[in-house]
Amino acid sequence: MGPSRSFQNLLLLLLPLALALCSAAASGEASRRFWVENDTFWKDGAPFQIVGGDVHYFRIVPEYWKDRLLRAKALGLNTIQTYVPWNLHEPKPLSWEFKGFTDIESYLRLAHELDMLVMLRVGPYICGEWDLGGFPPWLLTIEPTIELRSSDSTYLSLIENEFGSFGDDKNYLHYLVEVARRYLGNDIMLYTTDGGAIGNLKNGTIPQDDVFAAVDFDTGSNPWPIFQLQKEYNLPGKSAPLSSEFYTGWLTHWGERIATTDASSTAKALKRILCRNGSAVLYMAHGGTNFGFYNGANTGQNESDYKADLTSYDYDAPIREYGDVHNAKYKALRRVIHECTGIPLLQLPSKIERASYGLVEVQKVASLFDVIHNISDTLKVAFSEQPLSMELMGQMFGFLLYTSEYQEKHSSSILSIPKVHDRAQVFVSCSLGDVRKPRYVGIVERWSSKTLQIPSLSCSSNVSLYILVENMGRVNYGPYIFDQKGILSSVEIDGIILRHWKMHPVSLNAVGNLSKLQLIMQMTDAEASKVSIYGDSENKSQDVSLYLNEGISEEPAFYEGHFHIDSESEKKDTFISFRGWNKGVAFVNNFNIGRFWPAIGPQCALYVPAPILKPGDNVIVIFELHSPNPELTIKLVKDPDFTCGQ
Repeated sequence: MGPSRSFQNLLLLLLPLALALCSAAASGEASRRFWVENDTFWKDGAPFQIVGGDVHYFRIVPEYWKDRLLRAKALGLNTIQTYVPWNLHEPKPLSWEFKGFTDIESYLRLAHELDMLVMLRVGPYICGEWDLGGFPPWLLTIEPTIELRSSDSTYLSLIENEFGSFGDDKNYLHYLVEVARRYLGNDIMLYTTDGGAIGNLKNGTIPQDDVFAAVDFDTGSNPWPIFQLQKEYNLPGKSAPLSSEFYTGWLTHWGERIATTDASSTAKALKRILCRNGSAVLYMAHGGTNFGFYNGANTGQNESDYKADLTSYDYDAPIREYGDVHNAKYKALRRVIHECTGIPLLQLPSKIERASYGLVEVQKVASLFDVIHNISDTLKVAFSEQPLSMELMGQMFGFLLYTSEYQEKHSSSILSIPKVHDRAQVFVSCSLGDVRKPRYVGIVERWSSKTLQIPSLSCSSNVSLYILVENMGRVNYGPYIFDQKGILSSVEIDGIILRHWKMHPVSLNAVGNLSKLQLIMQMTDAEASKVSIYGDSENKSQDVSLYLNEGISEEPAFYEGHFHIDSESEKKDTFISFRGWNKGVAFVNNFNIGRFWPAIGPQCALYVPAPILKPGDNVIVIFELHSPNPELTIKLVKDPDFTCGQ
């Protein structure tokens, strides 16, 4: 991403550096060639204008890859740009993944079949609002600590991205070019992308290595003075004007209003480039979805000024998250592309049908504390004098439960966690009491106060302390990208450091089996009537065991719902509306569709592509961190909704 109205002062939230431009149709024939000459791109002996767009294979279910590429082609694009996220392809050291979402070869073959070129952003750093900028989090466990995006020998054999907005190590860049040529050959064209300013281009370009320098800039900028500057950082005659990230929209963080850009002004900005024979790549042509735990995050003035990205990566792109092209932005950009380039207008793809499956009742399956021993791999549970990071625990994504004990004072105590990444829920119970139903105390967040008052429980024994920490997505850009998760400092009670920690990695890999555990402790109606949903002190029971259960509505718990689809033909895209819920993660048929947080918004509903569904019974499992919708229902609706928390 790059400069925008909302990030003028940051200037350099950019995407990759060393990129590989290759033809998916290249078959080794001498006539197949792509190069730059006379400040013009040439392909197979004829001048060529790049009209491209980012369509990321890993943000789309594979069954829809061809559909989205067809919609991009109907927009008038002749080129597709995509990242290659290292963290997806090597989730563990020397453990490689190239199936399903990671089957990049099949994706490139589809582009070839559709006669589209591919601009391949090979990484390892990609930024892209993707967890840790595409770096696998196990890099954060290497000792001694490595310096990401540097000449560190630990990963010098890998290819770097968009370095000009980050550093100026020319020896490093030369080495990266050498590695790229070694693996990718000499028949492709390498290029760099940096912001259209002198400092960025000076740091990030290496024309002497025959690496083409592209630029990006705010769509409100006049492109041609920037293209003129671009010439100074390419060899003579080797500077075809290319905006390698033309912003069709922008990203959104939780707690912000959904970012939108005007269709007509976006089209007008593109026209200024294309109608003068410049080239451009739309970022994004299709945004897609940050399924699972792969959303990234940004920071402001310091690492505590933390802003996690939404599950949706719609980006207000012309091809919407759910594939819609019948919108003003798609039509406006399509007209401009045709007017400026003469690319024939292909027939618009038909609308993708969406279904409203209606209201679904859910029931509580278990609280987290009921099943923590069943969903924690006993081989991964660890003991330590001080809290360990998630990465050192092998818990690269999701949640980690920390437990310890302290001796209670007669009055309340103050809990201090100076450094938690990213959000901690705190619970307490008497160590000899009902430890399966600890009392909710409150939240400690990375971006707010790090202290919390814990009321006295009048325990006859020590107090057990439970801290559930959520990794909300690693920082993907900037000086704080080395973003370890979990409790990263000592924990103090009234100024005394707590020791002797036990840590339970929370595995959500098989949430569909939770109901089979049958471990939930059902509350009787009489008990439930005594518990105040909002912790109203007037309704507190004096019974010690019930006192410990107070605030049970705030406990992390699993809920399950079912809905039926009659036949294969009735499988359609849908959205799960979480209005009335608080914060958590949702799974459909064991597929992690992402995080929800309607309490803060703006995203209210999560996209569910039809290929995830099946004829017959479909299972939705919700891991709610606080309190569920009081009616214990969700709704499956046709349309997205970005109006929560406003």
